[in-house]
Amino acid sequence: MGDRWTGLLHGLVGNKAAPADVLLRLLGHEDEWVRRAVARRAVLPQEVIEAVLVHPDRNVRIAFAENAGADAEQRARLVDDPAPGVHLALAMGPMSYRQRVAPLPDRVYERLLNHPKALVRQELIAWGWTPAHVLAGLADHEEPLFRRAACQAWDRLPDEARERLLHDEDPGVRQAAALQVCHEDEERTTWLVDRMEDAWRVGEVLAKGRLTRELAERVIAEGEGLAAIACNPTLPRDLVARLAVDPDPRVRLQVSARPELSESERAAIDYTVGAEDRLPVLDWMWERCEDAAFLRGCARSSHTWLRRSAAVCPGLPSDAVELLAQDEDFAVRLLLAEFHPEPPPELLLDLYLHGTHRAVGMLVTRPGFPADGLAARLGDSPDPRGRRLALRDPGLEPELLDRLSRDPQTCADAARDPRLPVARILELLADPDPDPEAAVAARAAAANPALPAGDMRRLLDRAGVPEIPVNDRTIDC
Repeated sequence: MGDRWTGLLHGLVGNKAAPADVLLRLLGHEDEWVRRAVARRAVLPQEVIEAVLVHPDRNVRIAFAENAGADAEQRARLVDDPAPGVHLALAMGPMSYRQRVAPLPDRVYERLLNHPKALVRQELIAWGWTPAHVLAGLADHEEPLFRRAACQAWDRLPDEARERLLHDEDPGVRQAAALQVCHEDEERTTWLVDRMEDAWRVGEVLAKGRLTRELAERVIAEGEGLAAIACNPTLPRDLVARLAVDPDPRVRLQVSARPELSESERAAIDYTVGAEDRLPVLDWMWERCEDAAFLRGCARSSHTWLRRSAAVCPGLPSDAVELLAQDEDFAVRLLLAEFHPEPPPELLLDLYLHGTHRAVGMLVTRPGFPADGLAARLGDSPDPRGRRLALRDPGLEPELLDRLSRDPQTCADAARDPRLPVARILELLADPDPDPEAAVAARAAAANPALPAGDMRRLLDRAGVPEIPVNDRTIDC
């Protein structure tokens, strides 16, 4: 089967209106990517789920195990699958980006934690999807790896369990437990710094662990880990002043962003924040991320790092939102647009049309992205991004929609629009040998929910996709 037909079938897989019989036929297609795409759909009819769960290709079942949109109870049924690879996918959890995934039932975690394959057991606790209450139950597990994992649920552990982990016979477990208390324990902070070999983890301890003066002076004298210790809240004041004039600009930057400094004290430090510098949200900012008065002050700060950090906080008041929406730093505006629960619509539109960062393309999914009036504003824009946005307008005129469906730079977006007449959708699907741009538009047309189910079936017939007998399946382990 040619690439064109495969592309059309991929479009059909993504059609939200595709009925169960169409999806079942696609599930039996010879192309593995088509089959797996069916299993990855966020919404599947129950009879299609049943077919996925017993599909002869274990990669289809693996795809369903990784489906972040699938119901957890349905995914849980794969714990009875005969293939260990499916269990491994279930243990590793869905592949998702900024999406919360419902946990599996506790009985599934119990089965996976006792799986005969060590890799399944290990991946279950390594990928971060296992709920804290399940991890907390591992504090007395016979395997050190699982006791280390229990330390991730420190707040749920009783005092006696914490003490056992802090004095565990396994040094890796003791280290994991010490990391949970080093912010309030000088002795364990020093112990961790002296014994840890991973430079990244040592930096984490130096940044958050409670410091003795002896350890702080030793670290500064040795000259390693200065950028980490420079942001430690327990670093003595005189040592903070010493690091404020350190030759390393990274160290001075960390000092400049300490929470106790005034604006004038920050300004006295020779630091710079580059437009392309990737800086994490300041840890101490999270502690007050709902404090409107505090965040208002951070939004007015001359320090770019403080303004970037404030931009992601949900408690940022409306006047501070308006201020940061006009910020001279692009990253401040982008972070505000990406993370604030109510970003200004005009900010979203401006960043989408004029921003060069790859993240701006996702801003159309943010709440409040404008729609009304875009057809009149952007329907004739010389920028194809603007013309594509015109399709968001609920008042889009049929004539403009038809024109955009014939524009090589907007036809794919227009082809997905459910307001497009069926006759035009079928026209886009009719060309037997289209050029690459038309092929993309045809794939988009196949995904249009206005495409009648009968035409979907005829498309499958033209592509030579046979119907598959539901009872003619043998599971491949």
